[in-house]
Amino acid sequence: MIAAKTDLVRVTSRRLAWASKTESIATMATEEDECMGSVKAQLAKLFEVSLKVTVPNEPDVEPLIAACTGKFGDYQCNNAMGLWSKIKGKGTQFRGPPAVGEAIKNNLPTSEMIESCSVAGPGFVNVVLSKSWMAKSIQKMLSEGIDTWAPMPPVKKAVVDFSSPNIAKEMHVGHLRSTIIGDTLARMLEFSKVEVLRRNHVGDWGTQFGMLIEFLFEKFPNFEDATETAIGDLQAFYKSSKQRFDADPAFKERAQQAVVRLQGGEDKYRRAWAQICEISRTEFHKVYKRLGVHLEEKGESFYNPYIPGVIEALTNQGLVEESQGARVIFIEGSNIPLIVVKSDGGFNYASTDMAALWYRLNEEKAEWIIYVTDVGQQQHFDMVFKAAKRAGWLPHSDSSYLKASHVGFGLVLGEDGKRFRTRNTEVVRLVDLLDEAKSRSKAALIERGKGEEWTEDEIESTAEAVGYGAVKYADLKNNRLTNYTFNFDQMLNDKGNTAVYLLYAHARICSIIRRSGKDVEELKNKGTLVLGHKDERDLGLHLLQFPEVVEEACTNLLPNVLCDYLYNLSEIFSKFYSNPECKVVGSDMETSRLLLCEATAVVMRKCFNLLGITPIYKI
Repeated sequence: MIAAKTDLVRVTSRRLAWASKTESIATMATEEDECMGSVKAQLAKLFEVSLKVTVPNEPDVEPLIAACTGKFGDYQCNNAMGLWSKIKGKGTQFRGPPAVGEAIKNNLPTSEMIESCSVAGPGFVNVVLSKSWMAKSIQKMLSEGIDTWAPMPPVKKAVVDFSSPNIAKEMHVGHLRSTIIGDTLARMLEFSKVEVLRRNHVGDWGTQFGMLIEFLFEKFPNFEDATETAIGDLQAFYKSSKQRFDADPAFKERAQQAVVRLQGGEDKYRRAWAQICEISRTEFHKVYKRLGVHLEEKGESFYNPYIPGVIEALTNQGLVEESQGARVIFIEGSNIPLIVVKSDGGFNYASTDMAALWYRLNEEKAEWIIYVTDVGQQQHFDMVFKAAKRAGWLPHSDSSYLKASHVGFGLVLGEDGKRFRTRNTEVVRLVDLLDEAKSRSKAALIERGKGEEWTEDEIESTAEAVGYGAVKYADLKNNRLTNYTFNFDQMLNDKGNTAVYLLYAHARICSIIRRSGKDVEELKNKGTLVLGHKDERDLGLHLLQFPEVVEEACTNLLPNVLCDYLYNLSEIFSKFYSNPECKVVGSDMETSRLLLCEATAVVMRKCFNLLGITPIYKI
């Protein structure tokens, strides 16, 4: 029994430390973290001191720090205009936003981070970072590892609910986006030191299992001997059972009885159900193995025992009402209620999702629960979250943790602009899709003459890295809310914003370092990085912005932000390397520039890692 209470979950209030493009930053870095982590956060600490001196009577003013896009500086503090609107008319000494900006600039504490500051327009304080500080920060990362650049979110544990295929149905291209996007979000949170519960909420419960179990008994009297090989194509097995269900009233009646027996816990039916689930898992594993994705299954059946207690608790709170024979929760702003018990007394998706949310908050103690499904389920989850807020499980504001978020995504389209399918209108099996990507990648390597140069293992592993990476990146580089067209030729192109181009760019950097003949680990310990040339400084600045990009991608649950950063990093490196004034191997600045090459490769590898892409080291 679950007690009804409005304070089911409580967490200690924290200041929100992550920043989006439109949000202010609250900094939580400690003294030991100085010179590491987000540049934005470090600048925010300095401006926080200045703001307290500048406007001592305006408490809790959060520094508004943004990267500059203009020529006046690297970063900008944008507090002056907002502060002026608060303090004018209060007898202030200032005479407008520019004067406030000047005071903010003048009250900044001395820091080795900052080379110079200036005020522009209506009080924007522009900051130019010190080249020596930038170089020292990058070199420190090389010595201590990229993990020292991880963001520091104010959340300790999160659930990411993704992939979630249905038992006895093939994983198809529609599951691709949920699996890839969910894995990347989980990886970014794990990099940020968040404990992530990767949940596969498989569809392993419901009325369809009656017909599957009866069909299994019919085809295989000794059903426990039925293997994946014997059953064959699961999708065809499902279709055949559905045809029998629709066409044969006697079979339909037996199937309906089978559901009752399964839900009643009868041993034979539970074992048959477990057998069907296990065969499906074997199929799912083939996809997850190719994609390098790890999940822990907690399907619909897992939450089933919790549903009655959760609904009783909600009923005791007065949230569940009768409506046309069903039991529902009315949601403010919605024309339809959330049905938690159907008119026949059965449970549905909403029942399971409410129980799952309760479990994740109370048993697993998650502070952020993220659901990765297509945009078509946005309304459903919006209603579930609002019901949870009515119950007191979640705070009414989404501005801080505890919270639940729906990560919607668009469709995968074919070149005809319609939902991606095979020529005979079937959905495309994900295994076949991934195998074709690898096959095409391998053919391209053979065409480049690698069949004579490389071992078979090298060709296979590179074909997998490039093929699977190309499929992932083609999805992740788009804003997830939009539809995208699946096109092998585009995604496997070695030019433009593709995984192939980026993987080859990384391999070329590794080749430069190898060609030097220098031990890069020794250079990290004994060499010194200098950002003397403008192109070196531009590359160094972009490298230093990596932590805040991961922070933004996490905060807004948008992997394409990281893809944009990675592509831009590759372009900025190309500009640096192709400049004759920035010659690397054999130049007077070889050691420093090799360190800059290595820093670029390290950040690229971490980007690949967060995107679930395996880097390659030679081409």
